Amino acid sequence: MTAVGTPVAVVTGASSGIGAATARQLAGAGYHVFLTARREDRIAALAAELTAAGHQATARALDVTDRAAVDAFASGLDRCDVLVNNAGGALGADPVATGDPADWRRMFEVNVIGTLHTTQALLPALTAGDGGTVVVLTSTAGHATYEGGAGYVAAKHAERVLAETLRLEIVGTPVRVIEIAPGMVKTEEFATTRFRGDTEKAAKIYAGVAEPLTADDVADTITWAVTRPPHVNVDLLVVRPRAQASNTKVHRTP
Repeated sequence: MTAVGTPVAVVTGASSGIGAATARQLAGAGYHVFLTARREDRIAALAAELTAAGHQATARALDVTDRAAVDAFASGLDRCDVLVNNAGGALGADPVATGDPADWRRMFEVNVIGTLHTTQALLPALTAGDGGTVVVLTSTAGHATYEGGAGYVAAKHAERVLAETLRLEIVGTPVRVIEIAPGMVKTEEFATTRFRGDTEKAAKIYAGVAEPLTADDVADTITWAVTRPPHVNVDLLVVRPRAQASNTKVHRTP
C-alpha cells in the first residue's frame, strides 16, 4: 500500500541496467516505485534493497507484451504519477537482406507494443492526478539510421513517433510526454543480449571508448526531467557520451 500523498512511479524493465538505475533514483527522489520486469527474482532483490534503505518500492513480475497482465497490474494501483517506459532492447545486427523476421517481430513487440500496452493501461490514472508524466525511453537509433541496425532502428523510430503523437493527442490534459534518447550506454546486458551472449562481440561495441554513458547517467537525466515543475515538458532529451558525435561517429583510442 502506498502512503497517502506519496507519488507513484512505475518503471518497466527494472530488473537491470537503465531500468534498475532509474528505479533507485526515483525512489531516492521520494517516489513509491513499482518495479516491473519478467525476472521476478531481480526486481524482488532490488525492491528489498530500496526498502532496506528507507524507500518505498514494490516488485511486480510483468511481461509488457501480455496485455491482460498489464491491464491486471494497472487495475491494482491506487494511483500513478509517473510511467517510465524502459522495457525494450535489441536483437541481432544483421543487414536488411538477411535479418531474421522473428528478431524484428520481438523488437517491435517489446519496444513498441509493450510501450503502447502500459501507456494505454495507465493513462487514466496518470490523467486523474494533478500532473502525470509518461517517459518513453527511445534511443538515438530512433533519430538516425546505421548499417546492421534496421530492425532496432525501425522499432525505436516507431516508439519515438508513438511519443510524439501521444503528446499531440493529449495536449490540454495534465499529462506530460517526455522522450529520453540515449546514445552509447554501457550496461551489463544490452550488447550481450543483442549478440546472444557473445561477450567478445559485445565488447567490441565499446572498444576504445574511454567513457561511454552508464545506466546511472541516463537515470539521472530521466529523474531530472521528471522532477521539473509540472508545467515544464522536456519534449526530447538526447544524451550521448562526449566521445560520440553520432550513431556512426565515435572517437576511439587505440
